[in-house]
Amino acid sequence: MENKKSVPKATLQRYPVYLKALRRLKQEGVERIMSRELAEYVSIESTTIRRDFSFLGNLGKQGYGYNVDNLIEVFSEQLGVNFDEKIILVGCGNLGKALLNYNHWNHVVGEIVCAFDIRPEQIENAAVPVYNLAELDEHMPKGCRIAILCISQDEQQTVDLLVAHGIKGIVSFSSEHFTVPDGVYVKSVDVVSSIQELVFETNSLKK
Repeated sequence: MENKKSVPKATLQRYPVYLKALRRLKQEGVERIMSRELAEYVSIESTTIRRDFSFLGNLGKQGYGYNVDNLIEVFSEQLGVNFDEKIILVGCGNLGKALLNYNHWNHVVGEIVCAFDIRPEQIENAAVPVYNLAELDEHMPKGCRIAILCISQDEQQTVDLLVAHGIKGIVSFSSEHFTVPDGVYVKSVDVVSSIQELVFETNSLKK
């Protein structure tokens, strides 16, 4: 779909929220919804929702509301989302296990289908199968392109292994630097830096 208007960044950041809610509503059997009903569902003002939707064209009818299937199609196209995306997680320590039990990306970007660790026998009550990293070749999901990295050793070696098995995108919680070839993308999640930024910003408010 070719947008009629340039979509503001703040609006784009809300689109995944709408899409996630709409996917859940569809699972619940909802076929159409009014902006005020969606507003209660996502805790966003109905006027904001209607303004956000307007950037993508005339999506609803006054008095009728919005067709849920149509909205899902529009937002999926806008965001380039693949709901069947198979994601793997590497490193099942405390953080890795917490992420396995985190379900807020359900209905938006696919799902974590399995995990890998160097000591899988020590991982209990995991939400998905956990395999030995040495068995990546055997258990790598077909078509998997995205990996979440939660390790604190052998980062470069592990990344090289993932790339060799077709991984094109890595969400990294590692504090160590590593390199990837062209065509492979990395999103680093640096909690310490985020806290430092917040400390700086809150200190700047002091009189």
